[in-house]
Amino acid sequence: MLLKTFGWSFAVTAVGLVAAVFYGGWQAFGIVAILSILEISLSFDNAVINAGILKKMNAFWQKIFLTVGVLIAVFGMRLVFPVVIVAISAKLGPIEAVDLSFNNPDRYKELVTDAHPSIAAFGGMFLMMIFLDFIFEDRDIQWLRWIERPLAKLGKVDMLSVCVALIVLLIASMTVATHAHQHGGGHADKASTVLLSGIAGLITYLVVGGLSGFFEDKLEEEEEREQEAEEEAKKSGKPASAVLLAGKAAFFMFLYLEVLDASFSFDGVIGAFAITNEIVLMALGLGIGAMYVRSLTVYLVRQGTLDDYVYLEHGAHYAIGALSVILLITIQYEINEIITGLVGVVLIAWAFWSSVRRNKALAAAGGDGPGSTDSKAEVSSGV
Repeated sequence: MLLKTFGWSFAVTAVGLVAAVFYGGWQAFGIVAILSILEISLSFDNAVINAGILKKMNAFWQKIFLTVGVLIAVFGMRLVFPVVIVAISAKLGPIEAVDLSFNNPDRYKELVTDAHPSIAAFGGMFLMMIFLDFIFEDRDIQWLRWIERPLAKLGKVDMLSVCVALIVLLIASMTVATHAHQHGGGHADKASTVLLSGIAGLITYLVVGGLSGFFEDKLEEEEEREQEAEEEAKKSGKPASAVLLAGKAAFFMFLYLEVLDASFSFDGVIGAFAITNEIVLMALGLGIGAMYVRSLTVYLVRQGTLDDYVYLEHGAHYAIGALSVILLITIQYEINEIITGLVGVVLIAWAFWSSVRRNKALAAAGGDGPGSTDSKAEVSSGV
């Protein structure tokens, strides 16, 4: 099971590390290995969130996620995306941007760094909307009840998550404007860039998330109708028909997953420049890491880990909230990538530990198993 799920990741790792040795020797090998670990540590929460969405999709779309999705993630976000950013920010053609990445890596890094405010604002707002929509929703299972219960009540107010996100974005852009004014206004247009990019991230979330939610509802309605038809067919002795899956629902959920992965990859791509300016080594290292994140996603789905450890999804969403805030802070201030990675790891580890305690409490109380929503067990878990 482990080899079947992670086989391609192991293969890509071997090929990538060998390619690094041929490209730049053992120093390049070390850089690619470090970048791979960086990407995995920064994106573990991404895998948990992806698993929560992927488990709703059938086997075909899970395979699409592992094939086409990997090409988009590895080739698109880790190789093409930095080049596109440079081309747009420096007003260069794509061929000139690629030439710059190979022949003048220092200038290339400088241009990507200059584009960081718009990248961070877009990704920060997209991720913040994911966190806010999760935290404002009333759930049967709650992890940090002292936070989640009152916020779930507040969440009954329409469009509250959008309002909160816009307020945070305004604060971020005003902070940038104030800082620019105090330091001579050298980056006076930076605030408007942050504001526009943040709004673009918010709109992207609303459009893609809204479409995937709409078609997911349609899919559920179709499945309910098919189940009713099957039950009637069984009663009448006729052969039952297969449940039809709505392709549009799966497609938009896949699209949502790819935009989500893109938002998660922003910090990894930017953080990679702290380690190397070589775009080839960056693509190899981050690509290997992206493969493991995808394999881990599928492993979580097939093992039913999210059903057994019910607080993992909560911890991942809190990690998303923390990452969104960190991205917005990095518009103005530098934060070490190690801190970014550790925040996510600590929150998910805490959620896993809480889930284990809850499962033990359920077993001791004679509950129905890990997926039970027994309130006494939740109380005894101490969260």
